[in-house]
Amino acid sequence: MPAHFTRRSLLRGITAATAVATLATGLAACGGESAATTTGGAAGSVTVGRVSNGAAEETTLKVSEVKSISAELPESVRKSGKLVIGVGALPSGFAPLAYIGDDQKTLTGAEPDLGRLVAAVLGLEPETKNFTWENLFVGIDSGKVDVAFTNVTDTEERKKKYEFASYRQDNLGWEVKKSSTWNFDGDYENLAGLTVTVGSGTNQEKILLEWKKKLEAEGKKLTIKYYPDRNGIYLALASGKIDAFFGPNPGIAYNVTKTAGTANATRSAGTFSGAGETLQGLIAATAKKDSGLAEPLADAINHLIENGQYAKWLAAYNLSDEAVAKSEVNPPGLPLDNS
Repeated sequence: MPAHFTRRSLLRGITAATAVATLATGLAACGGESAATTTGGAAGSVTVGRVSNGAAEETTLKVSEVKSISAELPESVRKSGKLVIGVGALPSGFAPLAYIGDDQKTLTGAEPDLGRLVAAVLGLEPETKNFTWENLFVGIDSGKVDVAFTNVTDTEERKKKYEFASYRQDNLGWEVKKSSTWNFDGDYENLAGLTVTVGSGTNQEKILLEWKKKLEAEGKKLTIKYYPDRNGIYLALASGKIDAFFGPNPGIAYNVTKTAGTANATRSAGTFSGAGETLQGLIAATAKKDSGLAEPLADAINHLIENGQYAKWLAAYNLSDEAVAKSEVNPPGLPLDNS
């Protein structure tokens, strides 16, 4: 997650402003871990978007074990019969990616749901554990967790300790009123004359300030306004005080879903790589380096892509604009000077 989701990714990408859901009282256990209930379905199926409190369209997908892929698993994991999935969503969660559902006990969201889909392909029982961000990596290091599905960005720094199987683009997004005709076309030039809000101290602010400087050098104006929280941002957007919000794409997708059909409905006006202009940032399943898990994880994700379940999973959470064509093992990540 670095523009994406490490504790730093919370600053660079998702930021604290996307923490929209609240965990049920008493879920947190000592050591920064909670015992949240997993969701699933009948044998051979996985239900995504259960108890999602409106963040997703509940969808049941048929997914069966693929023996040729499960045979690639390390013997210890295969013999255990389960895939221990780590999520770093304590204390407050981050809809629509990972949070406690409306039954006040189930860990739901796009990330744990993908973990369950992958486990089904591997013929394993999913066991999902929720941690604080820092303790999630302690869990991987210690062997308490097999793999993290929690918006972790692939970086060259992290490759020193972990191996990756990519599954989603790491994108920032633009959000506008539904009635707005403006769209981001990938070129900073079309920001000229706009008033935009962005989170202070975030990766997206850094990018926006660089574009503002370029526009000023050309004699053009970009106005940036700041608000203390998402409520302030959306009030400003609804009243026309700002033209657009530049922030983490998953949080924007969540708000677009939540406001659909209301007087304050918004829409996505485009995306931009959290890694900047020269590299598409990637979110990846994260396992301990040399664990032997990255290859079967990537093959399981590619099976889901080829058979259409992957596209349905993304669509359920309104995240189709973050699709990858293929899961890759240890693809190029954010360079060491930008990790």
